[in-house]
Amino acid sequence: MSTNFDASWADSARQFQQMVGEGWSQMLQVLQPKEMGAALSMPAAGPVSFAPDKLAAVQQRYLQEVQALWSHALHHDDAPLSNDRRFAGENWAHNPLSAFSVAAYQLQAHALMGLADAVQADDKTRARIRFSVEQWLAAMAPSNFLVFNADAQQKALETHGESIAKGVANLLHDLGQGHISMTDESRFEVGRNVATTEGAVVFENELFQLLEYKPLTAKVYERPLLMVPPCINKYYILDLQPDNSLIRHAVAQGHRTFVVSWRNPDASLAHKTWDDYIDEAVLTAIATVQQIAGAKQINALGFCVGGTMLATALAVLAARGEEPVASCTFLTTLIDFADTGILDVFIDEGFVRMRELQMGQGGLMKGQDLASTFSFLRPNDLVWNYVVGNYLKGETPPPFDLLYWNSDSTNLPGPYYAWYLRNFYLENNLIRPGRLTVCGESLDLTQVQLPVYIYGSREDHIVPIGAAYASTQVLPGDKRFVMGASGHIAGVINPPAKKKRSHWLREDGQLPATLDAWLAGATELPGSWWDDWCAWLHGHAGRQIAAPKAYGKAPKFKAIEPAPGRYVQQKA
Repeated sequence: MSTNFDASWADSARQFQQMVGEGWSQMLQVLQPKEMGAALSMPAAGPVSFAPDKLAAVQQRYLQEVQALWSHALHHDDAPLSNDRRFAGENWAHNPLSAFSVAAYQLQAHALMGLADAVQADDKTRARIRFSVEQWLAAMAPSNFLVFNADAQQKALETHGESIAKGVANLLHDLGQGHISMTDESRFEVGRNVATTEGAVVFENELFQLLEYKPLTAKVYERPLLMVPPCINKYYILDLQPDNSLIRHAVAQGHRTFVVSWRNPDASLAHKTWDDYIDEAVLTAIATVQQIAGAKQINALGFCVGGTMLATALAVLAARGEEPVASCTFLTTLIDFADTGILDVFIDEGFVRMRELQMGQGGLMKGQDLASTFSFLRPNDLVWNYVVGNYLKGETPPPFDLLYWNSDSTNLPGPYYAWYLRNFYLENNLIRPGRLTVCGESLDLTQVQLPVYIYGSREDHIVPIGAAYASTQVLPGDKRFVMGASGHIAGVINPPAKKKRSHWLREDGQLPATLDAWLAGATELPGSWWDDWCAWLHGHAGRQIAAPKAYGKAPKFKAIEPAPGRYVQQKA
């Protein structure tokens, strides 16, 4: 048996190495979105081999686990309940086929991850191999197949097959809409029960609509607040429901609040560039808010990519010697792209060059492909969990406003997207004085001297917390940094009334070189960071004046239509 096993093991190892060296990501092409497949199919930068000592250790462990598995099966022992929530519960433990499939899957998973860790290659190739193996293992879990999923089988028996029929109907529905349903989308409508804060469109051009919100206080601060959300998503993540709306919260605090609502690009905008978005959108929005409010300076907030665009615009303004923004808030924003976390597996010269050739001069990066790529960064939670629930169990996912927003995807103009990939994710040029020219100006962030509030989420997989903190080291003005619990979205959308999650502050104001050093002097505080931000923003908002009685400013800026406006209604 040992000789046969050794031969089988050696053959498996060779097959794994061949998979790595000859396009190991092909196994994901059917399952993964195009953007992910394109990135992971890039060839390795150098030769790929295995570390002999690690390979031997993996082989030894594999042999021991195989022997233990067969011994367990031969003695017909009941399987223990799994710690993995995909396989937890009595149904899995007491169904012999399901229990054996879980044990065999976990054995193979240990071996494959061991092989991935034993690979000798450059760091990028190692990370891609590990990421691809993790994706494959997530897809091949026994819970994803009706023949092994004991819970789905039990539900089919209890419903006399109705759950299977409903699952087929759910599958056909999702195929028709082009994405997996993460929530009951029929329960939401933009403008009816999400994005409901009262306001009006007071300006629009081909890239964005500017929304102004109705004051909720008799007086407002003289410096209005402009929010710039990411154009990779729709603005109403900041205005989901009244009780978790950051927009409504800002209005209730006495800020005359304006928000950029991006147009969902179609073929008519397929030529638009990063420069166009800075000039015709961010800079135009800043100037328009100034004119409407009659304010020499405004306050601004950027969220995610919106923050990166806002930082770019501020650098353009600084190069021109202009200071229309009094303070700026950056929420989960990348400015220094040295650490892009898991997204780094997608980025190298070959991938960026491919995208430049495909769409650098025109075209669209499809929103659904981008949305799917982000979902596959957390495949068990955001993909396979819904495959099992929707299709194998025939369940309708519960209504959840955040997941409805997450499914409402947006396109990006190809030239904008390709330029963004190269100059930020690949070359990290924004933090290098003189490396970028935008709107005719040479950028230098060291000239952006305004006070900033920087927020990062501790478990963020899009903007790693260390990367959010890195902004404190490249922006020269007065800075306040706060870390919140949870992830990219849930950490931001955390209203104080919910009394959920913690945040961390360092009241001595010190901003050492690393996040770990900052944490060493930070204090954990219960609840949301919103109150701290509001207190900080009040200090930069100026005196209070009578709230305006009408939207915009006649005759040039009149209410065009009620919020949320037409642009946010457009589908990708």
